[in-house]
Amino acid sequence: MARYKVILAYDGTQYHGFQRQSHDHLGVQASTVQGVVESALRQIGWRERSIFAAGRTDAGVHASGQVVVFDFEWNHSPQELRAALDTKLPSDVSALSAERVNDDFHPRYDAKARHYRYHLYCQEARDPLRDRFAWKVWPSLDIETLNRAAAHLCGTHDFSAFGTPPKIGGSTVRSITVANWHTNFVAGVPSSGDHSDIYFEIVANAFLYRMVRRLVYIQVAIGQGRLEEKDLSEYLILPPKTVVQGLAPAQGLTLVGVEY
Repeated sequence: MARYKVILAYDGTQYHGFQRQSHDHLGVQASTVQGVVESALRQIGWRERSIFAAGRTDAGVHASGQVVVFDFEWNHSPQELRAALDTKLPSDVSALSAERVNDDFHPRYDAKARHYRYHLYCQEARDPLRDRFAWKVWPSLDIETLNRAAAHLCGTHDFSAFGTPPKIGGSTVRSITVANWHTNFVAGVPSSGDHSDIYFEIVANAFLYRMVRRLVYIQVAIGQGRLEEKDLSEYLILPPKTVVQGLAPAQGLTLVGVEY
């Protein structure tokens, strides 16, 4: 028996998040990324109870660097394991790589940092070709204002205004090392800023539940002039007793990778 680490990419649109769900009142189990990965593994001879993941992405959230680990009696190379697993996965989930790791390696508890990216675009009309993976925002945003707001996030803060911990009573203090906004203008479109693709990069040691999506929502409100920078800084200095209202849609968020 050996422990294997696999990097997954997936389009989360059709899934009720990563984590396997319990059955509903009709006895139906919601489709999850964990569920389809475990099903694929069983088709190639895996008999263990559960895989372990670096993060439990929400319903509709995507990943290009999700890390999963499982124990498996596999008599071939990790490369052959990746290929065999990939043939059994649905078209919206892919095994990018596989390698053997130490028996005590855990993708969540051994992680040093997690990297998320949030995509949006500024355009008055909807764009069906982008809407699956980005949030349409209008009026347009001021990128300099967004980056000034993001600068408040770096460092170690109490982020209880923006999410809840995985366990009741757990710490809401997190350390962010990267928080910035970037703009990519669409080819062939005048660079007025009104038709731009914008994305937010954030790296932290860990995140609270729905923390990134709340941070994006607040920064978009600041970028549109509906809130001020001081509102964000005040949430960090004196967090309210409950999380702030407003949540960016799930489809714009991608788990890019995990650092160990």
